[in-house]
Amino acid sequence: MLRRHLVGRLLDALTDTPAVLVNGARQTGKSTLVQSADVASQSRHYLTFDDPGILAAARRDPNGFVAGLETPVTLDEVQHAPEIFPVIKAAIDRKREPGRFLLTGSANVMLLPKLSESLAGRMEVLTLWPFSQGEIHGAKETVFV
Repeated sequence: MLRRHLVGRLLDALTDTPAVLVNGARQTGKSTLVQSADVASQSRHYLTFDDPGILAAARRDPNGFVAGLETPVTLDEVQHAPEIFPVIKAAIDRKREPGRFLLTGSANVMLLPKLSESLAGRMEVLTLWPFSQGEIHGAKETVFV
């Protein structure tokens, strides 16, 4: 697997921010990145809202869903369950701990109403672009600082 330039910034964000959103267009590798050996750990749980059962549980009872999560947790494809954002905010406000929530979402997740204000100061947003030529060839570009 090719190492993405975003890995270092993502790992840094997880050390000082309660929630980190890896945002990007479809098929850029967000799910692969958060499940990679560089990012995933044995203590981090992974759930995807592409799973109909998980999505139904989050939509039916967002408070109970988030309360039942073992953190740190990765929630993949969060744009499918926007109702959990205010609940994540409340969970962070109760227990502010770096790296609790690693979220992924397609580019349209930032268009969800009130998302940016609900998690302001609690979430760092990182954008994953399609593979660069440097990533493909294993070279570090200076454009990505």
